[in-house]
Amino acid sequence: MSRTRRFLALAVVVSLSSACSILPKAEPADVYRLPSAHASQVAPASAAANWSLRINKPLASDTLNNSKIAVVPEGNLISNYKGARWSDPAPLLLRNRMLDAFQRDGRVPRLSADDSNLQADYELAGELQAFQSEYSASGLAVVIRYDARLVQGRSQRILASRRFEVRQPVSDKQVPAVVNGFGSASDQLMAQLVAWTLAQANQAQLQAKNQ
Repeated sequence: MSRTRRFLALAVVVSLSSACSILPKAEPADVYRLPSAHASQVAPASAAANWSLRINKPLASDTLNNSKIAVVPEGNLISNYKGARWSDPAPLLLRNRMLDAFQRDGRVPRLSADDSNLQADYELAGELQAFQSEYSASGLAVVIRYDARLVQGRSQRILASRRFEVRQPVSDKQVPAVVNGFGSASDQLMAQLVAWTLAQANQAQLQAKNQ
């Protein structure tokens, strides 16, 4: 190798080493799953539905469609907890929690998710409008707001829609306590959502039968 080539190679190595030294290091983060308090509950005894349900991942803004744990410290300012994140983006966390809730309930045995692309009689879709903790005059609370739609599978006609909102007060401002607050809030949301979906789908089945 000529002297000029050796000099150029050395210059490239030095340049790369310098670049690596000034790049910001990724901040280490604790990864949290969305907890649930209903792991030991027994599904209610009831006749299984004769229709199938596909659960779609909720749509969400860029602010929520990531794995950051969102917090609204004041007014319209939205931030996130440093050094902590969810195991999955918030819409996927909620979709998976919906699947788990219906499976534990047991009354809709024919379940699928949108990533499997299976045909179903009904689809549960919607928008995740809030998935964050919020500070207010009354203290700290976890807020989950979900605009749900029950859609007929083949026609894609909206059969019913409803906004669900749960506020779960949190007394401890530390991240583990806030995460537990998300778990409690999601448990409340799931109980309401499962009951509503079953009622609306059964009513749609009855109306179709009577036509």
